Amino acid sequence: MSDFWICIGDIHDEIARLKDIPELAKARGVIISGDLTMAKGIPAARRVIEAVAAINPVIYAQIGNMDKPEVTEFLEEQGCNIHRSVTELTPEVAIMGVGTSGITPFNTPSETPDETLGKWLDETYAKALPYGATVVVVHDPPFNTACDDLGNGVHVGSKATRAFIEKTQPQLVLCGHIHEARSVDSIGKTLVINTGMLSAGGYAKITLNGTVLNAELCIM
Repeated sequence: MSDFWICIGDIHDEIARLKDIPELAKARGVIISGDLTMAKGIPAARRVIEAVAAINPVIYAQIGNMDKPEVTEFLEEQGCNIHRSVTELTPEVAIMGVGTSGITPFNTPSETPDETLGKWLDETYAKALPYGATVVVVHDPPFNTACDDLGNGVHVGSKATRAFIEKTQPQLVLCGHIHEARSVDSIGKTLVINTGMLSAGGYAKITLNGTVLNAELCIM
């Protein structure tokens, strides 16, 4: 089996470009950082998960702010939820997620106060400590990075997520949410990648050498 994973996000019901991702079927799994749907519930999320599973059945997914809360229950039933959960990628490496987003001006279906996002990150990361490395997947990017820039120099990401990264320094953080901010940045030793919208062609390829994680932002 190939020793890499593919990360996508901000699908928003648009599944057509899944077929354009090179080697998606050969990856060890597909990571979805959030926003499977466009403010929809389980039927729309099921359509997305089934489309991904038709190419690669190994999925690690969580809700974003544009998914209704009940989508988490659906992902749990499918055995692929990572929101507030830790899952083993290999015996030495875990993946964990914290989905939803901070409070937005748009009253989207799944928003969480920033301090709660920070609490969830701390609680979930504690479960991953027995592993040698952890892939951290958030929907809301860390504040004051290239990954949360609206394109006009205004940063709207999560301050709690940034504080968590500064404190724990995971090797890799994958995020989305801010479509304009498809980019790669770093906070200390932590590599941060916002893949942008799937329909715009962005995805990340994550490789592993023992417990050393590497990742790159790719464009279809």
